[in-house]
Amino acid sequence: MDTAAASRLTYRDATDADVDALVALIESAYRGESSRAGWTTEADILEGQRTDPEGVREVVRSPDSRLLTVERDGTIVACCQLEHRGKHAYFGMFAVSPALQGDGLGKKVIAEAERQAREAWGVTEMHMTVISVREDLIAWYERRGYSRTGETTPFPYGDERFGIPQRDDLRFELLVKPLL
Repeated sequence: MDTAAASRLTYRDATDADVDALVALIESAYRGESSRAGWTTEADILEGQRTDPEGVREVVRSPDSRLLTVERDGTIVACCQLEHRGKHAYFGMFAVSPALQGDGLGKKVIAEAERQAREAWGVTEMHMTVISVREDLIAWYERRGYSRTGETTPFPYGDERFGIPQRDDLRFELLVKPLL
């Protein structure tokens, strides 16, 4: 991403008015044919929805969470959830517009999210969960300083709010990064 494009980025907390645009962004980054324009697609392992308005609205309204919204020239181009969990923050609901993936925007967003979590809450670690079969995505996070813990939790099979699995070996793996 060039310097001029980066300078046009603005970061703010999402509001209820942003919910529909954020759902559309998250869906476009992970599900369906539109997600194939980027590299974060889950279309081959999950069908159905990635999130819904109720789930996004819950994050927006939670007193312990923020849905960091990234705009360029007034258009939402990325987002991520930050949730305060004591000594660490949880990073989730990360999405970058598929048309902008591969240009360094994701690196900028995750760095800003880490900075904001550290400054706002004084946390010493960032935690996230990633579907364990997403080796390319896990490798990307490892290049950002996250480490695999080997700690996993089951995928919520049977709960279509999280998608319709296309394979039976899905689980979430915890990744952790010290925030120094």
